Amino acid sequence: MRSSPAQGRQSPIVFQGPGDPQGPGDGVLESLATAVVAHPADPGQRLVLLIDGGSGSGKTTLAQHLRARLLSRLGRSSVQLVSLEDVYPGWHGLQEASDAVVTEILRPQDPGYRRWDWVQDRPADWVPLDPTADLIVEGCGAITKGSAALATSVIWIDSEEETRSQRALARDGDAFAPWWDVWEAQEHQHWERHSPWGLADVVLHN
Repeated sequence: MRSSPAQGRQSPIVFQGPGDPQGPGDGVLESLATAVVAHPADPGQRLVLLIDGGSGSGKTTLAQHLRARLLSRLGRSSVQLVSLEDVYPGWHGLQEASDAVVTEILRPQDPGYRRWDWVQDRPADWVPLDPTADLIVEGCGAITKGSAALATSVIWIDSEEETRSQRALARDGDAFAPWWDVWEAQEHQHWERHSPWGLADVVLHN
């Protein structure tokens, strides 16, 4: 893993996605998988991939596609996937989940996270993670200077706000609509504090 983001790629690799909510095509996915696999300095080192971007940018879809591609490419029995949507402690919890990426999810000893029960609106079970197995963490707030230093590859997804809003509200409908402004404000705070695109090895315009 990188001891600091400065040891990563000076200029990120930039890909142009199709703007499709179903995710990038096979060509872009194959190129992204190649970039991700190429980053660990030690061939035996596990992959730790962070994917961040605004709500509706396509993080979850990309993570699922890349996970399948990496399983096939690496011949692994599993690639762990953590969605920060399972970690946010409610609609005001972006920063807390972002902090948990470093303090809980990527820590070397007994990593894991406390799952949030959105139906009951309360903390649920502890989900343990294998510190030796490949890992993808996706979600708004995944990329900070601290988390990037612990990752082997970092992807930022750039997408127009209007496009993101349409996708997110089409996906989550009435559940998200009343909270869009609250969530958007937290995203902007995260971006102002961390400039996550500046920590990325790869930028995907989608």
